[in-house]
Amino acid sequence: MRVLGIESTCDETAAAVVETDENGRPGILSNVVLSQIAQHAPYGGVVPEIAARAHVEVIDHIVARALGEAGVSLRDVDAVAAAAGPGLIGGVIVGLTAAKALALVAGKPFIAVNHLEAHALTPRLTDEVPFPYLLLLVSGGHTQLVAVRGVGDYLRLGTTIDDAIGEAFDKTAKMLGLPYPGGPEVERQAARGNPERFALPRPLNGRAAPDFSLSGLKTAVRIEGERVSPLSSTDIADLCASFQAAIVDIVVDRTRAGLRAFREVAGRPNALVVAGGVAANGAIRAALHRLAAESGLRLVTPPPALCTDNGAMIGWAGLERLRLGLVDDLAAPARARWPLESVGAGETTESRTAGTTVAEAHA
Repeated sequence: MRVLGIESTCDETAAAVVETDENGRPGILSNVVLSQIAQHAPYGGVVPEIAARAHVEVIDHIVARALGEAGVSLRDVDAVAAAAGPGLIGGVIVGLTAAKALALVAGKPFIAVNHLEAHALTPRLTDEVPFPYLLLLVSGGHTQLVAVRGVGDYLRLGTTIDDAIGEAFDKTAKMLGLPYPGGPEVERQAARGNPERFALPRPLNGRAAPDFSLSGLKTAVRIEGERVSPLSSTDIADLCASFQAAIVDIVVDRTRAGLRAFREVAGRPNALVVAGGVAANGAIRAALHRLAAESGLRLVTPPPALCTDNGAMIGWAGLERLRLGLVDDLAAPARARWPLESVGAGETTESRTAGTTVAEAHA
């Protein structure tokens, strides 16, 4: 079984071909990703209009390259999947429209994939993790702890009440005058800094509910930066190190609370999984390895290239749904918001559309 997956929800245009062999083992035949970092860097963040236009310019080339690198043609795939949200609506429409056109022309089933579900199912592509497992989803726009009980069966245990972790990294970088993208740059600076120089808060640590709050930490970084201004290179490195140390403590404490909540609703997890762009942070990964060992669990962290947005995760989520007979018609809408817990295993296009705004349903 083979699926072509297309991703365009933010600032990466991506396409991939994934498959399962005759024994059901997953594999990636191709995974092509084109980043738009250079286009957005002058603005210090993603500009939606620029992102959508950039997707339009390259989507055909990226899909053709993915098929070519996989050594297959469109007639050789069993379905076409695309991220239908959540994301920047202009970009979502580009990838979704391209996928619908390809499916229509080739007479193939079409699958509208929730971008968050794709992250949630990636460890089954990379490590064949059995259900259920606890997912820590950390990216620029999302910070969630989710009980993943099956395809389309997700229970959100905790989330951020303000900023996402990736957003906090990016905003901290911008405050300190670091280049875009901010997250990797903060990590680089932190490697040479003193994490104990600045006493920064750990919001919500110790609370039973596994939620996150990052805005207070971000504000504390700003206040400390203003206090020692003008900032030297040492000041910047120490602020980054202190900020990252606080994030690590928060992630560990909140994930520990998430494990307790998981056991109450789903028993013992088969693994602790961390996915999303922030999962590429080495300090966070190392801390979660220690937490998993302490809890007697396996930590699964997909390779960094599969933590950030990519077509393989979309294709895999499409394949997981296809083998359960879950396909969509061409009326499936693009959605700027699409909570993971609302994605069901047996829903139709009509039930997916129900409850969305008029604008979302006709996007």
